[in-house]
Amino acid sequence: MLLKKRWPFVGLLTALLLVGVFALVGPDKAANAEDDPFLDLRHDACTVIMVAKGASVDGSTMTTHTCDCGTCDWTWGHILAADHKPGSTRKVYHINQYKTWPPKEGLKWELYKKDFTGLEIPEIPHTFAYHRGMFGYMNENQVAISESTIGTVRKLVNNTPAAKFDITMLTLIAMERSKTAREAIKVMGDAAEKYGYGFNDDGEMLAVSDPNEVWIFEIMPAGPLWAPETGKPGAVWCAQRIPDDNVSVCPNESRIGEIDLNNKDFYMASPNVISLAIEQKLYDPAGSKPFSFKRAYSPAEGSAMSSQGRRSRLWRFFDIVAPSLKISPETQNMDLPFSVKPDKKISVQDVMNMTRDKSYGTIFDPVKGIRGGPYQNPNYWRNTRLIGVSNVEYTSLVQCRSWLPDPIGGIVWLAFGPQDTSCYMPLYAGINDLPKSFSVGDHFEFNRGSARWAFDYVDFHTQVVYSEAIEDVKKAQLEYEAAAVQKTTEIDKQAQDLYAKSPAKARELLTKYCLENANKVVNAWWELGDKLLVKYNHFGFYDGAKRSRGRGKPYSQTWQKAVRMIDILTEPEPQR
Repeated sequence: MLLKKRWPFVGLLTALLLVGVFALVGPDKAANAEDDPFLDLRHDACTVIMVAKGASVDGSTMTTHTCDCGTCDWTWGHILAADHKPGSTRKVYHINQYKTWPPKEGLKWELYKKDFTGLEIPEIPHTFAYHRGMFGYMNENQVAISESTIGTVRKLVNNTPAAKFDITMLTLIAMERSKTAREAIKVMGDAAEKYGYGFNDDGEMLAVSDPNEVWIFEIMPAGPLWAPETGKPGAVWCAQRIPDDNVSVCPNESRIGEIDLNNKDFYMASPNVISLAIEQKLYDPAGSKPFSFKRAYSPAEGSAMSSQGRRSRLWRFFDIVAPSLKISPETQNMDLPFSVKPDKKISVQDVMNMTRDKSYGTIFDPVKGIRGGPYQNPNYWRNTRLIGVSNVEYTSLVQCRSWLPDPIGGIVWLAFGPQDTSCYMPLYAGINDLPKSFSVGDHFEFNRGSARWAFDYVDFHTQVVYSEAIEDVKKAQLEYEAAAVQKTTEIDKQAQDLYAKSPAKARELLTKYCLENANKVVNAWWELGDKLLVKYNHFGFYDGAKRSRGRGKPYSQTWQKAVRMIDILTEPEPQR
């Protein structure tokens, strides 16, 4: 009798649970993921945060690239400056962002040379030194680049061999040939127009910066029928400068809207920027609306709310930097501002913290209720696209500073693996080499000689008991990352004093510091991974000093109640 009386109650609980689930995720999530337009792969790609010089605490410009992929090459290298004889040529290669080879076959940055396009362009007398990962990131002149894929309309995609340049190759020649951000944009734009852009890539955004300016550069192919013989540009592109006291973000969505090409201090574009849109029927000049680059070439409808958080990064960034604006998550992303003035000026540590943001405390909180499991792990709940994700190869934070000589003023802060369990390490623009452990490694083969695997080792052990282990990681970040940020002023002064006497000696000093610091951090992360394995083995919370096995914090009451409710709901009906 008692069991029979309980079933109506269980039925009520089931109904309430289902209502709650649909209210939480919306009806679209109950359907097949393939039917959900917000789940296409580009929205799991890269986030670029941009800070202009007047919006930063110290007057530096900063941009980030969270290289969110999950299977891509993570290796880094340093390319030396070089002099070239008159008449020399530069070979152009197709470099696929996503393609990798087994380590036994060799490194990507040698094997890509098998994909020669057949094009050789005139070489310049002198090419600059730079640091490169998946793209070119910073050269010795403090010209810096950060990338985010934005996509474009299908009719403009050009995967034919006529398109000689893809986005990686464009960034490499920009590094080699540019002294300013504007020069870099012109180098890339001219090459794409003349020789064609596409093949491996379609719509792409690059944050292009130097010590004085930050630009958003967006580029798309000109369609599959383009060929040099047409005499038309082989790409369409536009660039807009971020006001000096503003910040912006690109979360895989086009950010450039209406443009004013008469205002040359803030806008640059290819000559076909409007005519191609008219020709392809992407814009009607007879209509009532002014031309908008993003609406013509890369429309992305939806808001943070309507996408159930899949498009929440744009709103979330503005929510972090300018909460006083009270921008609603229901605001359509296409209607959000190009940039905003932050409520307070932003430091390099602030930007590092932003790259780790998990939307805690918002409607998209990934550990709300039972989403994070018993140990409040924000990586379990994947319906919301956060700024900080677990599938990141590395994050680069490029910082350019006008008051210092270029080799000293530029810094690439590099963090391998997921930002929340990693550590940013400084790589000055003027250093002559990178740690060898940065140049090797592969997703599919464990390698203790690879720096990236040290950070993955820590991340793997953190995921098991996240709420507990992340506190150990934060202590290590404070010891190594925050300490490096604080030490920057001291290293700057030492290098600047030496630079006045010998620029070469200053480079040697910076190289020695960066390599020693990086090796120290990598070793510390290997040790941290070992400690986490021992401390949380079998959920035991082992204390080596006391030689005791304790207990961690009790599971949250919410999680325990949810488990009991599921037990009730799934208990089999008694046999009669």
